[in-house]
Amino acid sequence: MSEIIFYTNPMSRGRTVRWMLEELGQPYETRVLDYGSQMKSPDYLAINPMGKVPTVQHGLSVVTEAAACCAYLAAAFPEAGLAPAPGTPESAAYLRWMFFAAGPSETAITNAAFGFDLPDDPQVRGRSGYGSLELVADTLASMLSDGRDYVTGEEFSAADVYVGSQILWGRRLDTLPDRPGFAEYTLRLTARPAAVRAREIDNALMPPPS
Repeated sequence: MSEIIFYTNPMSRGRTVRWMLEELGQPYETRVLDYGSQMKSPDYLAINPMGKVPTVQHGLSVVTEAAACCAYLAAAFPEAGLAPAPGTPESAAYLRWMFFAAGPSETAITNAAFGFDLPDDPQVRGRSGYGSLELVADTLASMLSDGRDYVTGEEFSAADVYVGSQILWGRRLDTLPDRPGFAEYTLRLTARPAAVRAREIDNALMPPPS
């Protein structure tokens, strides 16, 4: 049995963590769970009480939430070079944009996908944590405005797996407004061999069309 156990479903945020695992280059075991009885089974709820995927088990460690899975795996396997050294400007960018994507960005994109618009009230928007979808898009674009190739500068990292996945997801849903740099950035990411492998694996696990 492999040291890493990956619980997922090909129609979930697990696709982001699959990509991270492929970038890592470590062996892992995949356990695909359906959205019914398997995710809500007592055995799986003991691992992830939310009854959702993705979840990563690594020895005695259990990690849930896609961003946390990416950050944990990068830290647990430093030889992969997917996390910058702590206390550096690169680390500051890594943490800043990883958490921005996991918080304001995902919330704004999700709300927009469900047709939820915040009232046009500065106090309400200030309390929301993201303000507006336009502001989120502008802020993500500002990350790329200095010509950098990746979140931390010239080097690809786990932050690109997660931030890139959020931008790709928002564009796929047609909820994240396009901005200069998005197309070029996501093209660089989706062309990576690990990203291609991850897509092929998950696409092969998709249920046949009814």
